[in-house]
Amino acid sequence: MKRVLIISYYWPPSGGAGVQRWLKFSKFLPEFGWEPVILTVDPSKATYPVRDESLIKDQGEDLEVVRTDSNEWFSVYKKVSGNDRVPYAGFASESKTISFKQKTARFVRGNFFLPDPRKGWNKYAIEAARKLIKEKTIDCIVTTGPPHSSQLIGLKLKKEFNIPWLADFRDPWTDIYYYRQFYPTLIAQRINLNYEKKVLTQADIILTVSQGFKKIFVGKKIIDSKKVTIISNGFDDEDFQQQEESRGSYFVLTYVGTLSDIYQIDIFIEAFLALLSEYPNCKLQFIGTVSNNQLVKLSRIPSENIEVIPHVEHKKAIEYMERSNALLLVIPEHTSGQGILPGKIFEYMASERNILGIGPVNGDSSSMLSETEAGIMLSYEDLEGIKKTMLKFYHASQDLEFPEKEKKYLRYSRKNLTEELASIMKSLVG
Repeated sequence: MKRVLIISYYWPPSGGAGVQRWLKFSKFLPEFGWEPVILTVDPSKATYPVRDESLIKDQGEDLEVVRTDSNEWFSVYKKVSGNDRVPYAGFASESKTISFKQKTARFVRGNFFLPDPRKGWNKYAIEAARKLIKEKTIDCIVTTGPPHSSQLIGLKLKKEFNIPWLADFRDPWTDIYYYRQFYPTLIAQRINLNYEKKVLTQADIILTVSQGFKKIFVGKKIIDSKKVTIISNGFDDEDFQQQEESRGSYFVLTYVGTLSDIYQIDIFIEAFLALLSEYPNCKLQFIGTVSNNQLVKLSRIPSENIEVIPHVEHKKAIEYMERSNALLLVIPEHTSGQGILPGKIFEYMASERNILGIGPVNGDSSSMLSETEAGIMLSYEDLEGIKKTMLKFYHASQDLEFPEKEKKYLRYSRKNLTEELASIMKSLVG
């Protein structure tokens, strides 16, 4: 059996979407001839935006997980900003209206801690990786980001050992939708672009999650399109119990995840209020982090028709999905929005609930909903379309007889996707 060293800052007990991808790959890789070895940070030294102890069970008893020390520079952010919470998704969860202290903290992060504040883990990770490579037969190295500082670990190891290296980009680097929130100077931008260029050109394979993100990397005209491979996120069918949807007094429409200011929901709120005027037994449910500005907008909805629930463990989040009547997907309004294919879309599909998407109608998420016939994507401004779709989903929820649909989403199971990954790694090592 060949052995792959997977280097990931985020690992259980860290929670959030960033953990799921390689946690699930590592779960199924042994079935396809690969033994994963995980290199990550000691949770007592890490700064996680959220924790989810329940994910530890997915590691498997035989999985080797090596944890190291770290210098966490987010402690500086906390002191400068006066905010004790670790920013989620690069400040994406913070409101646009921020204090001078917060602006200063963002500037410090975007110009002095490059490529990101978790670079303080790198020297410890590199030392541990060297030891693992010398003690074990490592056939392939994987680095995954964000944080993109982890890609620099792969860059260093590639130079020293020339082991096949796969650099996985769950999100873009300098093109990520919240990059400008760091107020990067021209010097900082050049440094980041140089880091990015080195990783893109020196990794053996660039792996990413969507066609849109692939276009971003290929569009830089420094690598050939054949070097960039797409393996999307997916769902683990063992996580789903296929619970019956809610048949209570309310039609429940649920959103799971972060809802920051960059998520455009104004027209959606208008459409939902219009639905309420005709059908007052409708309820919105938000599970996760919602910015203060979005909470103000949502306050227009009567309290009995909305519920905001803070971040819950992964298993509980899936239970909320399965007990809902329909699910809401909103794509950040940004130039990179067309390429955003969030991990939760696959779990939405696996819950077998109708999905109302709001975002780019010609983007990757829209194509996914269309391909799998799991839902529909409508533009941010399509008031009538959003109203009609919610009304359609409402009436469908009142019908106790559901026509059997072809489960086109099944090809995106984590096991199927891991088989693709194993094949790619095999092509690297021969």
